[in-house]
Amino acid sequence: MATKLSGSAQLNGKLLTKHEINCDMGEGFGRYQIADDDEIIKYIDRANIACGFHAGDYNIMLKTVQNAKKYGVKCGSHPGLPDKIGFGRRKWDIPPDEIYKLILYQTGALKAFLDAENVPLSHIKPHGELYFYIERDEEIMRAALKAIKVFGVPVLGAKNAHYVKIAKEEGVEFIQELYVDCDYDSKGGLVPPAKSRLKTPEIIHDSIYEAGLKDQITDQNDDLIDLHFDGNPISVCLHSDMTTALENIKKAREAIDKLNK
Repeated sequence: MATKLSGSAQLNGKLLTKHEINCDMGEGFGRYQIADDDEIIKYIDRANIACGFHAGDYNIMLKTVQNAKKYGVKCGSHPGLPDKIGFGRRKWDIPPDEIYKLILYQTGALKAFLDAENVPLSHIKPHGELYFYIERDEEIMRAALKAIKVFGVPVLGAKNAHYVKIAKEEGVEFIQELYVDCDYDSKGGLVPPAKSRLKTPEIIHDSIYEAGLKDQITDQNDDLIDLHFDGNPISVCLHSDMTTALENIKKAREAIDKLNK
């Protein structure tokens, strides 16, 4: 059965040299911290750094960039909707031209910190509701991709055949990722974290290993669905704001390292 996960992941083979972990980072604000970023950064390959709209501030952004540089972690922007109270996970009705501008604004801010530390911008990955808004609405998708194209880096997003097609039309390379700390529905669509089943570190480890070996994952109904990565490297996303985030990422690292041997 064709799902949103259908379609080629061949571009991953060009853009990635091995399986990897990407993680949303720098999502505190001021004195408020929601994740053990100083530890998590040691276990990941790619950081999606909050840029001040849904979370993050200038102190946290610089510190996150510096820590990523210290551990050789790639840095991308993680632009979100302007909603700190809702952590960027509530629906907002924002027109395409403003989506374009808010991605430019946030990524430009992060890039200033990256330039100051001589670290390249690696990718752009929209956050939370912006991520889902882009997938739901093609006008929003194209507006986001036009902004991303300005920076000349890939978009990092859920494996989605339609998204890949539109990105190609807009001239943006696409790294397709896999989620293991939230569910997929039977059609291959992502289920938001708040509506997903609890994923223990052990479940996360086994899901990654199964995806890498069998190119399948269990959906929210406990049925196996095909991922269609077809042997290409997978970028596995994990959220840093979950209660067991550090343990999740440590177990994910074990699975990724086994697959990369």
